Amino acid sequence: MIVIASACGSGKPNQLNYQVAPFESINQDGNPVSLADLKGKVWIADFVFTYCTTVCPTMTANMSELQSRLKSAGIEAVLISFSVDPERDDPEALKNYLTKFDADFSNWHALTGYEFNEIKTFIVNSFKTVVAKDTSSDQVIHGTSFFLVDPAGTVVAKYDGMTDTPYDKIMKDVKALQRQGGNLAGRS
Repeated sequence: MIVIASACGSGKPNQLNYQVAPFESINQDGNPVSLADLKGKVWIADFVFTYCTTVCPTMTANMSELQSRLKSAGIEAVLISFSVDPERDDPEALKNYLTKFDADFSNWHALTGYEFNEIKTFIVNSFKTVVAKDTSSDQVIHGTSFFLVDPAGTVVAKYDGMTDTPYDKIMKDVKALQRQGGNLAGRS
């Protein structure tokens, strides 16, 4: 299946149109973060866990690189990493994990404070990606995309968070959303 990821003339990303369900979590500092806190902001989400032995270290390194590039370019976006292993990922574990990747916590929140089944349902419904416990190990199976969310809380695009992460495309899309300021995919 081929998906065209740009709207004619506007340059705004509108590949996807998934409404993010309301959520309430706590971040790596133990502070509450909710969907309401992100209203009016462009944000990028991914799904990781601190005990991950496969994809998460690479994804987190790529998110750190994205944060660095956004900051260097003066582009504002909030980064949200949802833990898919909330039973083990308390705020301290998340903070220690992201610190290894030189995370700047001024705009990067690692979230926890919910049950596994809650985050699984939230991710499947809001981001349309897989989350499942691996029955043969202590790992969690999850998607490896970075998701771009517009100021109205709509997922409008996703990108490879593992290999060939398209940093320039993400930055261009964030800037387009900021310029337009509002929901672009929800106009159906």
